[in-house]
Amino acid sequence: MVDAYYAVALQLHCRSVNGVEGRGDAQKVIDGAIEHVRGAINGALRFHGMDTKLVVLPEYFLTGHPMGEGLDEWRDKACIAADGPEYEALAKIAQEADIFLAGNAYETDTHFPELYFQTSFLIAPNGEQVLRYRRLISMYSPSPWDVWDKYLDIYGADAIFPVAEPEIGRVGAIASEEILYPEIARLLAVRGAEVFLHSSSEVGSNELTIKNVAKRARAIENLAYVVSANSAGISGSMVLEASTEKGSQIVNYKGDVMVEAGYGESVIAFSEIDLAALRRYRRRPAMGNILARQPMDLYAQYYGNQIVQPGNGLMKEGEVAMPERTYFLKRQSEVIDRLAKDGVI
Repeated sequence: MVDAYYAVALQLHCRSVNGVEGRGDAQKVIDGAIEHVRGAINGALRFHGMDTKLVVLPEYFLTGHPMGEGLDEWRDKACIAADGPEYEALAKIAQEADIFLAGNAYETDTHFPELYFQTSFLIAPNGEQVLRYRRLISMYSPSPWDVWDKYLDIYGADAIFPVAEPEIGRVGAIASEEILYPEIARLLAVRGAEVFLHSSSEVGSNELTIKNVAKRARAIENLAYVVSANSAGISGSMVLEASTEKGSQIVNYKGDVMVEAGYGESVIAFSEIDLAALRRYRRRPAMGNILARQPMDLYAQYYGNQIVQPGNGLMKEGEVAMPERTYFLKRQSEVIDRLAKDGVI
């Protein structure tokens, strides 16, 4: 592994496929997005230096997000295959630029043909995909937790919180809103993650947003870098275009925001990732070494007795049940009612 390298959280405009009809028109949007990524990366490297080693793309950079489409409609129109040509094109970009390329996309799975998953990925400079993480907590989309037993049977426990170890350090991915859940980052950290790749599409504000608070907190709690790429607006969606932009940033292991982009498409979120300094800090006996002071087994005893949102919600008699999109909101309402009945809330 290298001791240090340069990374950029690339803030890109995204075009939604909400308003297009069918896969054919959606594919034109997807292909155009990939070409836009290619040009933006070329520009970023020429601006910052050809020795830049890590580029993180925002969430939804290929398609935007569902806005009322049924799960089957979104799967057929907007999702890409795990071994599809889109990943091949992104791998070629990584090879041409000699970079590690991270992002997030809606992805189909041959083992679960009824569903799709939101997937964070990291592609190495040789074109190999070295990290694939499926988002576990999502408000309106399926996740591995919804088909838990079958998912574990197929992929095994190591696929749930994967940490890759390429030359740029031990890296894990956090998908978008999951930055708000300390457990996601912590479980990556205890598996060795030093850098969190965070593809996001979140509100832009001149005030400190909840996700930006969370990025600092996750960095401090786990003594890890957070490389967070936000969208530069999403067009073609029912949501006003500039609602989700601004704030791509890199946060160091002390929680300091080293750099942050303003509004619009930007390469400004660029900084050095100093792995040697991080490792020295993690190995110091001191009050600030929060990661080394955690009584994990104590927490596990109490967590183990708490069931808030149960798993396997989309499994019926061993088969995957395709839900209506309203299922997810109904499930949350039922959890809230149960928590209220139990006196938790």
